Amino acid sequence: MPRSGTKHVPKRVPKHVPTINPKYANFKLEIKRSKIHRWGVYAAEDIPVRRKVMEYTGERINRRETKRRSEEQGRMIYLFTLDSYWTLDGAVGGSGAEYCNHCCDPNIVTEIRNGHILYMSRRAIRKGEELTVDYHFAKDIEKYICKCGAANCRGTINLK
Repeated sequence: MPRSGTKHVPKRVPKHVPTINPKYANFKLEIKRSKIHRWGVYAAEDIPVRRKVMEYTGERINRRETKRRSEEQGRMIYLFTLDSYWTLDGAVGGSGAEYCNHCCDPNIVTEIRNGHILYMSRRAIRKGEELTVDYHFAKDIEKYICKCGAANCRGTINLK
């Protein structure tokens, strides 16, 4: 019980703790706080090279809706371009892959197969390691500072 005149400050608990949908994960994965940005996806077991790790899922939206959502203020954006017309919004029905952070030297690569966005291991990934992917943001849009810490960091998430 707090002393008279002192204020009790409750421990901060996140409003929403993200999760991995095991239906779309091929390995044991978990979401924890990341040194790169907010939340990150971590391997809960060793992952061999060139293996499907998980699928990026979300609501399928057209170009017009993609533009509208990308311009919304006050929310995190989890939009992944599938092709010239369709985008997946991981904020709606996402598998947890939307929490994979950007890195200029990633351990995950993206493959698009038959309308599905797959995250494949680029190299062997150790248990406890954060899964990262190169976002490949266009060079002609607003620049986003990169905080990946890789030896070959470009300085921005955008391509040069």
